[in-house]
Amino acid sequence: MLIADFPNTSTPSGTMQFHTVSREDRARTSAPGLRAFRRIADRFGLTEVERIAILGDPGRSTYHQWMKKAREQQSLTLPLDTLLRISAILGIYKALTILFEDETQALVWLKGPHQGTLFAGASPMAYMLEGGHDGLMSVRRYLDAWRGGSMGFGAPEGSFEAVTEDDLVFA
Repeated sequence: MLIADFPNTSTPSGTMQFHTVSREDRARTSAPGLRAFRRIADRFGLTEVERIAILGDPGRSTYHQWMKKAREQQSLTLPLDTLLRISAILGIYKALTILFEDETQALVWLKGPHQGTLFAGASPMAYMLEGGHDGLMSVRRYLDAWRGGSMGFGAPEGSFEAVTEDDLVFA
């Protein structure tokens, strides 16, 4: 797979470059990524079936082989799709830790129903589990936009409140 490097404003337009995600890159990041995924999945309270679904539905025995290799820090090279799914979970977790003061609040948001256009009454977790890679990336983009101050389509005018010093939490 080729990954695009978009130029910054100081480079001439039309100089976008692509680089390949090599097998070595995947081998270097697979075990640490899977260990991080396991910790996040534990915090989210995901079942084995849910973990397998988020990772792209590998066979149950394949999933257990991956987890064993990651736990024992053995050589492991995950498929690129699986690494991209793990990356989405890492981004979702990061956004939740930024947006919510404590983990309990984040889990209520993640597992509770939402009436927003994207979720249509479902929970973000259900959207992630049922929506495959697109579901994961949609939740990640939603949270990233929220972190950036976007209230989303249909938010009532004036519903945005500016962040004050009292809203900032440093842990």
